[in-house]
Amino acid sequence: MEVNVAVVGATGNVGQEVLAILEERLFPAKEIYALASRKSIGREVSYGDRTLKCRDLETFDFSKVDIALFAAGGSVAKEWAPKAAKAGAIVIDNSSHFRMDPDVPLIVPEVNADAVLGARKKNIIANPNCSTAQLVVALKPLHDAAKINRVVVSTYQSTSGAGKEAMDELFNQTKGIFVNDSPTPSKFTKQIAFNVIPHIDVFMEDGFTKEEWKMVAETKKILDPKIKLTATCVRVPVFVGHAESVNVEFANALSDDEAREVLRESPGLLVVDKREDGGYVTPVECVGDFATFISRVRIDPTVDNGLAFWCVSDNLRKGAALNAVQIAELVLNRGLVKDAAA
Repeated sequence: MEVNVAVVGATGNVGQEVLAILEERLFPAKEIYALASRKSIGREVSYGDRTLKCRDLETFDFSKVDIALFAAGGSVAKEWAPKAAKAGAIVIDNSSHFRMDPDVPLIVPEVNADAVLGARKKNIIANPNCSTAQLVVALKPLHDAAKINRVVVSTYQSTSGAGKEAMDELFNQTKGIFVNDSPTPSKFTKQIAFNVIPHIDVFMEDGFTKEEWKMVAETKKILDPKIKLTATCVRVPVFVGHAESVNVEFANALSDDEAREVLRESPGLLVVDKREDGGYVTPVECVGDFATFISRVRIDPTVDNGLAFWCVSDNLRKGAALNAVQIAELVLNRGLVKDAAA
């Protein structure tokens, strides 16, 4: 079954990645529409060997499409996603705007695919935060095996998670330091080149940032509301690829060997865990890959039933674009397009 697809925000990092992954995975698209703001009308974007010219989001007729993939931020999603859904398209939104709406399913296909049936309520499906997506893919099989009680996670998030301007700031600051220019923060609150910043998104009253809150709330919605989770989210001078140091406390015993075996057999994961120099995956090595990589699996002897591991994924892929395309595939497989069009 071929369907018509719109990609909203086609000129951005995630939008371009969505187009690339649709082509790579041979998504059955009869027609692809690249949509962007009025200032980008006519701008060309790549879709495999083809070149698409961007159309104006504000004048586009969403009744032409079956699926609309939104990669344009919360304000755009707030205004246009309901209009696209009302026109009959199934909307898959990458922003945070709809994630905690009880009538909008928040989906990671390897974790809670059945929740996609909830899309019938509003014709909208939310894509989780990039750092949450890779985390729950790793936690799901471990939760099934030994029941997770508590998670402590520290993230090492790349600049691409904050957009192209953030990546440019890292590049320009790095280049400038070598010629003795003083780095001037713009997108970030402090120098990002040769530095790490323990601050992503705005601060909340309890001292956590909104990025940290997202990881807690989204993990509970996607995986299990009973899981206790605390996060510290840190921006690091990396262009692409998020890493996470994860500590898990289980209700039941699970050895490190058993955990590795469970993770190896789980969809979306690759275990690279050799206890030797270089026997682990870093952000540079995960770029362009669909998988979430697990390394450094080991017992935490300071608590009962404790486990620690290292988790790395391409945030523009699994953290955003790939997960959105996987949701679109799920929508087709579950027959939701026909239901929406009826």
